[in-house]
Amino acid sequence: MAFALLVVLLGGGATVQLNRELPAATLATSVAGTMKIPGAAPQLPWPDSGTAEIMIEGLGRLGGSGRDTAAPIGSVAKVMTAYVILKNHPLQGDEEGPSLTVTAADVADYRARIASNQSLVTVRVGQKLTERDAIEALMLPSANNIAHQLAVWDAGSEAAFVDKMNAAADELGMTDTEYTDPSGYLPTTVSTAADQVKLGRAALKMEVFAEIVALDSARIPVTGKIRNYNDLLGVEGVFGIKTGSTDEAGGNLLFSAYLTVGGRKLTIVGAVFNQPGLHTPEQLANVNREVKALLKAVRQTVKQYPLLPADPVGEVRTAWGATSTIRPAKPLQVVGWPGMSVPVKVSTTAPGATVTAGQPVGSVQASGVRVDLTADAATADPSLWWRLSRTS
Repeated sequence: MAFALLVVLLGGGATVQLNRELPAATLATSVAGTMKIPGAAPQLPWPDSGTAEIMIEGLGRLGGSGRDTAAPIGSVAKVMTAYVILKNHPLQGDEEGPSLTVTAADVADYRARIASNQSLVTVRVGQKLTERDAIEALMLPSANNIAHQLAVWDAGSEAAFVDKMNAAADELGMTDTEYTDPSGYLPTTVSTAADQVKLGRAALKMEVFAEIVALDSARIPVTGKIRNYNDLLGVEGVFGIKTGSTDEAGGNLLFSAYLTVGGRKLTIVGAVFNQPGLHTPEQLANVNREVKALLKAVRQTVKQYPLLPADPVGEVRTAWGATSTIRPAKPLQVVGWPGMSVPVKVSTTAPGATVTAGQPVGSVQASGVRVDLTADAATADPSLWWRLSRTS
């Protein structure tokens, strides 16, 4: 009766007011643009001596140890040799590439290296090696004479090729690296674990390089079967990359390994350098032990963690003051480690004048995982008085 009387009193104006379209509600959230996975940063079993570095593609730097002072890296230098060769002479699929013909000078270089007990493969005058053969000989048995031969083939001289190596290092931001030879035999070729991880990540983007460093063995002309010096292949997911050892460098390994977590196949790229030992087998055994311990710890550390619980993160507010809390429909879980910073993206949609219980009003996304933001409850309808007295 009171409503009817009010309508009569107000006349046609009341009808207009009651039939006006309701204004859109507003939505506000408090989700930060960057969040950290809860918990203390992991304490990995870093080696007591030398240096180490670990990156996980798509996640970031897990950590490192030791000083950033450049030191000899031995045959790990051959990663840059292979990188420059493949950059200048790309191979695709199962291509063998152009042939290198062994010259008398190449044979003389091979013979001159025998007395110093360097890593070598036998060569003969007139022998032909495809580019793929040469890179396999370079990376698997770590042939110093093939590093020299590739350098001369590509640049005309070893010195000119070393210039290319250093230019490539500059392009990759390897600020603590200096190459003085293509094999790493010289102790004046120096770098850091962090710099070589940068190179390893770039080199693995070359499919042929990644395929070669994962080989247990291969066959090349004259020498026949050659074996990969990387004894960690297949251990803890390892599929590369390069060993290196000299008296000055100690034991070194630039490594890559696969890690599957939460349905994601991740690539670990790391380095452990300058491990002690009296000779190559002892040096490489020591570096392998350190790498295995680190990779085991990484597998125990890198998991799915809750980044954002299904707690209130904002609200929808109608023009007449009714509200509904919004929250993730379920906890947002990401792959990473405690203390890791994760960029978070929040997207919202226009909710309309009101929302219903469970209505999606946006999403929150991090590390490739997306969760809807939903309204807890339906918003109350506007009162009659608000409808009649509204001015906007």
